[in-house]
Amino acid sequence: MSRVIVIGGGVAGLATSALLVRDGHEVTVLERGDRLGGRAGSVEERGFRFDTGPSWFLMREVYDHFFALLGTSTDEQLDLRLLDPGYQVFSEPDDVAGLRSVTVPHGVEAVAELFESIEPGAGSAVRTYLRSAGATADVARSRFLYNPFDRLTPVIGRDVLRSLPQLTRLLMRPLAGFVKRRFKEPILRRILTYPAVFLGTDPNRAPAIYHLLSAFDLDQGVFYPMGGFWALVERMEELARAAGVTVVTGAEVTEVMAQRRGGRAAVTRGGRPTVSGVRWTAAEGRSQVELADLVVSAADLHHTETELLPQRLRSYPESAWSKVESGPGAIIAMLGVDGALPEIGHHSLFFTDEWEENLQAIFGTDQRIPDPASFYVCKPSATDPTVAPGGHENLFVLIPVPADVEIGSGGADGDGSPSVEAAVDAAIERIGLWAGVEDLRDRIRLRRTVGPADFARDFHSWKGGMLGPSHILRQSAFLRMQNQSRCVDGLYYAGATTAPGIGVPMCLISAEVVAKRIRGDHSAGPTPV
Repeated sequence: MSRVIVIGGGVAGLATSALLVRDGHEVTVLERGDRLGGRAGSVEERGFRFDTGPSWFLMREVYDHFFALLGTSTDEQLDLRLLDPGYQVFSEPDDVAGLRSVTVPHGVEAVAELFESIEPGAGSAVRTYLRSAGATADVARSRFLYNPFDRLTPVIGRDVLRSLPQLTRLLMRPLAGFVKRRFKEPILRRILTYPAVFLGTDPNRAPAIYHLLSAFDLDQGVFYPMGGFWALVERMEELARAAGVTVVTGAEVTEVMAQRRGGRAAVTRGGRPTVSGVRWTAAEGRSQVELADLVVSAADLHHTETELLPQRLRSYPESAWSKVESGPGAIIAMLGVDGALPEIGHHSLFFTDEWEENLQAIFGTDQRIPDPASFYVCKPSATDPTVAPGGHENLFVLIPVPADVEIGSGGADGDGSPSVEAAVDAAIERIGLWAGVEDLRDRIRLRRTVGPADFARDFHSWKGGMLGPSHILRQSAFLRMQNQSRCVDGLYYAGATTAPGIGVPMCLISAEVVAKRIRGDHSAGPTPV
């Protein structure tokens, strides 16, 4: 049994601690905030409850596997509701046709019928597309997502060799181009390429292999955990504590300590040092040292490498980050609205006709807040009556912007940075016009906003990004920053800023990859239950 310290009590930190304590380790989680959850946080005010981070529940199979490793099941831990339709897509109203929206249903056949109604021949094309997406997802699951990539042979299998020509084409071709060759209508192209933005990537640069994402939202389906993602955090915390994990909140880790084997300090060149613990500061300012045999940082990787380690022990020093491309930042608005909003479903996407210009503003060389902006709206009160007072609705608005702390921070009732509040004002106006809720602004009773500077302050997020390094080809799979330090033995990394990548399911998988590395398990697929 080893003594393990996990830095950060977000989804990845909680998942890692729960898996490691079941492996027999003694685990302590040090969380700088006064509650757990990290980006998957929660805000309650005046009877409204908002998830402050993730809101799309996709890839249920990853949750099923994770909970099975803990001796339980998703159904035991969460009250999941399948959303059908999965989401709506709003476009700019037409002077002739009026309001324009598309409701995206659940299931291949229903999706094919929708596509065919918009573009003749697209029904058959999307069936083929989703078969390819499903097959690619199967290969990714068995060979890449759960792979620690410390051996070559687990990557190679008959499935990979059989699919190698197709995988190569998918890796070398951008997602946007792959979709454009198959579908003509802009709205269909956007339905199939928007997931890349939530991977932190311009669809024009994301490898086409990421078309596998459509297998999750269009085929497997979009779910909602009653109570929101905060319910997931609560269940994970309960499972971790019940298994024996010690949780300390208000604990800001300021240094990861390492020393030469045998006890000599790692101050000279020579053999690789081993981790010895962390130095952390309590809420009242008291500094103390916590010794450990292993340390897992589930904090932002850039912060861990450039702030918690001395220069000589950094696998990814500041100079390496100049070559890394960040995913987008976000401006978020949490709105409490008086009265019902039947015009808006649980999940909605608002796509401006200037889609390409929007992407260039976020990911291009001349980065700025897009105007007009495409954005995402979640109305969890459509499914969950506990998130808003009776007769009210809960709206969560997310506007992708460049990862740039200079955009500023949010605030309450419009007192955030001018650029943040102006972007939110524009989004509220667009929701009202495009969805046909012309009095929306007048019905807002609660308004809280968040900007990139808040992500940097609250989560040590690199550049104020909301997600982590983007999933361009050179930052995917084994090319992404991995889960173990190259300079310090016993130091590991988990979370969206490392492998396998962005999203709650990827955070759960990263925890399992760390557990594999500590066990010396080199297998490519999910750990057998």
